[in-house]
Amino acid sequence: MRISRLIAVFSIAIILTGLSFTPVLAQETVVVRPEEIDDILTNPGIGFMTFQRFNGDALNVAKRWTEGKPIVYQEFDGNLQNKDYPMTTIAYFRIYWRFIEPKMGEYRWDLIDKALKTARRRRQTLMLRIAPYGTGDKNDVPDWYRAMVGKREDLPVKKWQVNPEDPRYVKHFTNMIRTMGKRYDGHPDLESIDVAIVGAWGEGAGSALLTDKTRQALVDAYIDSFKKTHLVMLLTDKKTNSYALSRADVGWRVDCLGDMGGFSPNWSHMNDYYPQAIINFGVQDAWKKAPVTLEVCWVMQHWKDMGWDVDHIIDESLKWHISSFNAKSSPVPNEWWPAVNRWLGKMGYRFVLRKFTYPAALNPNSKLSFTSWWDNKGVAPCYKKFPLALRLKNDKKTEILVTNADIRTWLPGDNLYDDAVLVPSSMPPGQYDLQIGILDPLSNKPKVKLAISGKKPDGWYHLGKIKIRK
Repeated sequence: MRISRLIAVFSIAIILTGLSFTPVLAQETVVVRPEEIDDILTNPGIGFMTFQRFNGDALNVAKRWTEGKPIVYQEFDGNLQNKDYPMTTIAYFRIYWRFIEPKMGEYRWDLIDKALKTARRRRQTLMLRIAPYGTGDKNDVPDWYRAMVGKREDLPVKKWQVNPEDPRYVKHFTNMIRTMGKRYDGHPDLESIDVAIVGAWGEGAGSALLTDKTRQALVDAYIDSFKKTHLVMLLTDKKTNSYALSRADVGWRVDCLGDMGGFSPNWSHMNDYYPQAIINFGVQDAWKKAPVTLEVCWVMQHWKDMGWDVDHIIDESLKWHISSFNAKSSPVPNEWWPAVNRWLGKMGYRFVLRKFTYPAALNPNSKLSFTSWWDNKGVAPCYKKFPLALRLKNDKKTEILVTNADIRTWLPGDNLYDDAVLVPSSMPPGQYDLQIGILDPLSNKPKVKLAISGKKPDGWYHLGKIKIRK
């Protein structure tokens, strides 16, 4: 970290008599240019995520995975590291409606409560999808709802278990979503809600066929119920995605990242669906306000077995402004770790403080004015309003000064933020360390790691010295 000092003469009184002049005020300014680092940073809301598991759990075996059912909790030995898988800050929980509402109007919120508490203990937040159903009798809608509507009919979409145009479907499924919103919206350990309205696994098959009334009722249940927690929805069709975006800042996701021809030699999600749908469905700018979160097609080992180009897949996802990736808690192929680390270095946000200036000395009960230049070297902003703060610290006193910065506006590239924070009149005179951090609003402790040197053991970053005068 390079620090320099400049003498700025802000005011000069020129005395014409005798053709002399006298400087009446000089202010020394400290200029800090932190050193950038290339470490992999494990930060909130970005990177890989665990699936039906948490940091420290054993991964899925071979190329298999589980979903839709209550989590089978593993014994935890206190080690948060993931063998053959990156450290993560998000745990994704996908469960079928039948397990959340086994009896009409009676909800198993304990399943979500336990997942939220476990995620916090494992230094993660929870991403949640309640899917209406999967495939097969064991993954059907709740038994009470099946008894109400009768046996499965021949429906226009093979991946529909029940008719979504039946008003009872909208009534009961949205009642569950709205009740969930009242309980969990804004929960500090809830990362996002993955919007599911129809189709097997909640993937939205056939959503384009819904009537406007049904589509809007299903989407509105989420948007009306989650005002604080981010929503993300599958890239399904123009009507559904456009309607959601017309009502709120909604992110998007896909469930088959990496497919380069696994379903057909002449068609793939990566080349023939996603690039076109992102534009045609109107979501190409959604990333500026809400996250893009993508899910592996099969598992990464399958990509490798098929001979698909992992660098191409990664680069496409970065072009689409990915923030997080669900690799289904399946091992990363060993040869692909350099590519994955490159991916992690760009996925989501990555803040480099390029330059920071501040006065070398000031009085108590005065403003500490500063300028700052930030470079977001990731592909997306941070979507949560973590406070940017300065800290004055010496052996006698520690004071945290919170700025008005909204880091959610720091898009990829250069960002300038200048401000002035009040130094309390109670600050004792003396020499202080000036430090900077992006904080957890609940604990007031550093939350977001920066891509610069100077990090202290408690997470703050050292900028330089500052003197508080008598």
